[in-house]
Amino acid sequence: MLIPILYFFIVIVVIQIAYYLGVFGKFAFAKAQKVTPKRIPISVIVCAKNEEENVAKYVPLLAEQNYPDFEIVLIDDASSDNTLELFEAFEKQYSNIRLVKVENNEAFWGNKKYALTLGIKAAKKEYLLFTDADCFPTSKDWITAMSSQFTLHKTIVLGYGGYEKIANSFLNKVIRFETVLTAIQYFSWAKLGHPYMGVGRNMAYKKEEFFKVNGFINHIQVRSGDDDLFINEAANGGNTAVAYTPESFTYSAPKKTFKEWFTQKRRHVATAKHYKTVDQLQLGFFFSSQLLFIVLATILLAFQFQWILVLSLVGLRYLCAWICIGFSAGKLKEKDIKFWFPIVELALIFTQINVFFTNIFSKPVNWK
Repeated sequence: MLIPILYFFIVIVVIQIAYYLGVFGKFAFAKAQKVTPKRIPISVIVCAKNEEENVAKYVPLLAEQNYPDFEIVLIDDASSDNTLELFEAFEKQYSNIRLVKVENNEAFWGNKKYALTLGIKAAKKEYLLFTDADCFPTSKDWITAMSSQFTLHKTIVLGYGGYEKIANSFLNKVIRFETVLTAIQYFSWAKLGHPYMGVGRNMAYKKEEFFKVNGFINHIQVRSGDDDLFINEAANGGNTAVAYTPESFTYSAPKKTFKEWFTQKRRHVATAKHYKTVDQLQLGFFFSSQLLFIVLATILLAFQFQWILVLSLVGLRYLCAWICIGFSAGKLKEKDIKFWFPIVELALIFTQINVFFTNIFSKPVNWK
């Protein structure tokens, strides 16, 4: 009985190493990226719903970007707080800010994609750069760094949207580890010519890409996914680039309680069900191999079956994963994450299992 389990375990270890070194290594071991400034006209798109505190802090940071030709399109999605009033004040203060006011529409009530569509159509520039209302760029050269990756053929750029560090918070370490691991995955697959997602906290594309796929129409019934579902449909190996210089990063405040983060995770997992089948399979295959690695190793070590071989394989898998995550975390300025591996990995895996089964029995709540 234990011999087949051992053989299966060896296969799982090989799969895990193939993922970390063969796939994720494409980003982990990539050369440092250079920024060659361009003068592409850019529209920065920000959609907000009841975000008065965040827009008060972060819109001025966007307006003060060091870039020669850009506008900021602020979209108020029928806010009930003072978001609209703040947007109107910013529109008067900054000449390059344009305001889009969204009224509640019965057919698209509470749907962020409807609001974003209005903002995209209102944008005057051909190249669009997206971030969320609760995000801020790391430098005044954010637009420069992101737009530098556009070329004649590369009309979609995927960036990194990280979360702020909270001292002495284990939950914060798990959240940031998950964010890093997610970035490793979508950066690596994009570099391999198979982009499958991006994050709305930091991504860019040419307006024509939006209209090529008729905007969000093919997944308009899904409340979330204005970022990853759009990229899953519109991006391909020929039109997609990645940006990972430190100047290109954005950050936002992470969830501070497990309940809030768990709710956020439920939305993300529910949205992934609408990815292309091949992308669902590769993501599911990776997660399954992670889980099986832990389960099979635990069984074999509990019975002390070929324990020297099993421990050697466990050590080899963790070494390969740690090297890959370490190099990637260094690129993303999240070096402290590698010192908590594999503890944060275990916490994330069991959270994902919980999310999966919870979503089976109830639907997650989406846009505000």
